[in-house]
Amino acid sequence: MSLPSLDTLLDTELPVVVCARPWAQDLLAAYPLAGFVPIRGPSWRADRAAVRRHLKQSAPARPLGLLLPDSLSSALAFRFAGVPCAGYRDDGRSLILRWPCRKPAEPLHAVQSWHHLTRYALTRWQLPVSLPEPAEELRWQAATAHDVQAAQALAQAGLHRDTFVLIAPTATGLHKGRIKTWTGFDSLTRSLQARGIAVAMAPPAAEQRAAQIAAPTAQLLPPLGLGAFAALTRLARLVVCNDSGVSHLAAAAHAQQITLFGVTDPHRTGPWSNQALRLGHLDAWPSAPDVLNQVLEHLNIPPAA
Repeated sequence: MSLPSLDTLLDTELPVVVCARPWAQDLLAAYPLAGFVPIRGPSWRADRAAVRRHLKQSAPARPLGLLLPDSLSSALAFRFAGVPCAGYRDDGRSLILRWPCRKPAEPLHAVQSWHHLTRYALTRWQLPVSLPEPAEELRWQAATAHDVQAAQALAQAGLHRDTFVLIAPTATGLHKGRIKTWTGFDSLTRSLQARGIAVAMAPPAAEQRAAQIAAPTAQLLPPLGLGAFAALTRLARLVVCNDSGVSHLAAAAHAQQITLFGVTDPHRTGPWSNQALRLGHLDAWPSAPDVLNQVLEHLNIPPAA
């Protein structure tokens, strides 16, 4: 969801270094970054050391920091690494940030909120802002290796483009103490298979067991890097997933998707895509028959009785 912010920063033609979780490096392999610093957490001191090592090696003339996370730890890491930063002034960060930004009064989607902060920072730094608002669709750039790996995984599984439904029945973590996964993936998978539709999934290694419990008859593909997985989503006829990272990857890849909600707000955390169908609401999961019928309608198959 930070891609519009990244595109806006790259449009300044200044060198851009991304500091993020290690998995993001593969996802951004095609982007012309000046560097990537793995941020692992939870210790801000370790993250500070990583940022300082990069600064020592690259010796930028005037480093500026943009903190998209609201966390106190990220602000501390950059402050004590010697990088003046712009960021939202939540969690008592006002005294740590050089350019604290007040959050907009109206509720915004995360894409809009982060892009608003990016515009604020560039304005304070007297740099050009290419896009006054984020584009209506994400524009993720895939590396050639991503497309090759996705095609290879599909071929090894005996599947073909646009002939299968890709499901993602897991979601890591909890939202306010509640599980973020829809419980109907097994029945959905069996209903589709009964109609001759192949159903596949490619969860990360740490989530394979949970995915097999949630949808035991779905075809299990090997784990892929995030870039290859994003490329895989646009090879599928349809992606059905929880409100999770998979939904945002599918949106970034312009994949057709149905995203299921039950404990999160579709207007705040849903996929930033005009091609995504959002089913369910905050505190109200969609029913299994409703999901099946929506999937069948998307696939141009007569609805279930």
